[in-house]
Amino acid sequence: MPTVGKLELTIKISELPEVKTVENGLQHFELDCNGRIFSVTVKPKMWKKLTDAQANWTMWVAAIAGQLGTMTPNGFVLEQPNIQVFEKKPRAEVASAE
Repeated sequence: MPTVGKLELTIKISELPEVKTVENGLQHFELDCNGRIFSVTVKPKMWKKLTDAQANWTMWVAAIAGQLGTMTPNGFVLEQPNIQVFEKKPRAEVASAE
């Protein structure tokens, strides 16, 4: 008998996806991951994390984690998504010695 495991996915983005408002104010967007389209639906509070990052930081990265959901014609649904956003600092240029 195989050991039971839990599959979790993390998708990283650095630009704001196009969003559609669906029932109960939920925000729905799609992410293209190497030709597989992942459908993500989040609460407005979670979506605000992305819009705040876009408004406040010149560079940022978001990690969207969740469970692999049902298969769609183009990809999958990301179930129980969670979003973490981080400011991305530009790398300091190395001063050239003259």
